[in-house]
Amino acid sequence: MEVILARQSVGISELKANPNAVIEAAEGQPIALLNRNKPVAYILSPAEYEKILDDLDELRLIEVIKERENERRVKVDIHAV
Repeated sequence: MEVILARQSVGISELKANPNAVIEAAEGQPIALLNRNKPVAYILSPAEYEKILDDLDELRLIEVIKERENERRVKVDIHAV
């Protein structure tokens, strides 16, 4: 049995029949798209997709920071002219 990672789900046939109704009923929440009761895709609102991409960028930046923590540092005096 596969895990469905959304509170709402819809079959492909139902989505084909009335895609606007499915999207409106979701109210911006993710929807699991099912084929024979197994998730085959997820439908996300543009805002939710953008948030996921932003979170991934943050995680990448954290990794870069961690990698650079042990690099040699140069002391700079910004007050010296």
